[in-house]
Amino acid sequence: MSFFGKIRDALKKTKDGVAQKMRRLFLKNKMGNEFYEELEEILISADVGVNTAEEVVEEVKEEAIEGKLKDEQFVTDLLKDILEDILNEAPLPKFEYPCVMMFVGVNGVGKTTTIGKVANWFARQKKSVTVAAADTFRAAAIDQLNVWAERSKARIVKHEEGSDPAAVIFDAVSSAKARGTDVVLVDTAGRLHVKENLMNELKKMDRVVEREYPEAHFYKFLTLDATTGQNAYAQAKVFKEAVDLDGIVLTKLDGTAKGGFVFSLCGELKVPVVFAGVGEKIDDIELFDAEQFVEGFI
Repeated sequence: MSFFGKIRDALKKTKDGVAQKMRRLFLKNKMGNEFYEELEEILISADVGVNTAEEVVEEVKEEAIEGKLKDEQFVTDLLKDILEDILNEAPLPKFEYPCVMMFVGVNGVGKTTTIGKVANWFARQKKSVTVAAADTFRAAAIDQLNVWAERSKARIVKHEEGSDPAAVIFDAVSSAKARGTDVVLVDTAGRLHVKENLMNELKKMDRVVEREYPEAHFYKFLTLDATTGQNAYAQAKVFKEAVDLDGIVLTKLDGTAKGGFVFSLCGELKVPVVFAGVGEKIDDIELFDAEQFVEGFI
């Protein structure tokens, strides 16, 4: 199945809700102020942030009035174009090799599973992969990552439970340099985004990579559970302040009925979505595509 098919199906809950409300809106309202107010409410109900929803509707209103076109198809296509432009405000990073990708996020968002899927994605691109088990707080996390590494045929660097995460990263990048590995994927412990000491630990791991492997391209990705909606936006805002994020990986996109928060991530925070998880299988992750996301959303 293509990514378009996967993301369309993943966003089905969101699209069904938005499309139904849009149909009712066009049936009962001429395109006056009440129409645009209700259009804004529809976007907010799908978890588009208030500021983003206001800006989108204002642009739709201005262009519709200027074009003197008021039919349903015109407004729908115009809305899609504006939403796609918002997603493209934060362009995807171009992967260059060798590279290190560090995955951060709160507890329970699916970082370890995501790293296994991303490892498999790079393996399909014929890249060599090492995963670093730097979530040393839970033995279960190390064991889980080991299983995913075996499934994706990636090497794993791990220490004992309770070890210094920075030491794991040191060994992983040293090994990658010696072997000429293309990609190092770093798992980190889940942390509450309000805990300063845990954020400082992330900064320490960040420094190890930059000091020990300066020739590598270093990407820091925040893993977000799409089912948490606007709370995911709040997490992204705090993590962006603590760590210079290069992108976001969405998990459980297939489980949400409110995918609109993604527009606020890209439009307000200027952080791109890089990968989207659309199922539980190892190949249910793909590079994010703005056009296809919008087609799945509305």
